[in-house]
Amino acid sequence: MGDLQKKLQDLSDDYQKLQGELSTAVEAREKLESQQQENTTVKKEFDILDDDADIYKQIGPVLLKQDKTEAVMAVNSRLEFIDKEIKRFEKQIKEIQEKSEKIKMDIIKIQSAAQQPQATAA
Repeated sequence: MGDLQKKLQDLSDDYQKLQGELSTAVEAREKLESQQQENTTVKKEFDILDDDADIYKQIGPVLLKQDKTEAVMAVNSRLEFIDKEIKRFEKQIKEIQEKSEKIKMDIIKIQSAAQQPQATAA
């Protein structure tokens, strides 16, 4: 009975650890989605602007004039990077969920196996 209890505790600890990892990964994905939305909005604004419009980039407390082509390229590359990161986190989330589900099923099996002898003893 002690072995079952230890295995159950280990699985429970693993499950809680995975839930923490899942929470962290979901938060990171949400942050990236927010950044993606901001950059998409900026890209839409750039599409509206004339080619000779003045664009300024804030670097620290200073605003520096930036070429529109350069600014558009920077936003596009940021969007590509964010998209790749979102996909990476989604894959990570899926893997964690699968591991978590497997551990959950193992816990249920052990709990039902532990209850079997108790039911027959009663």
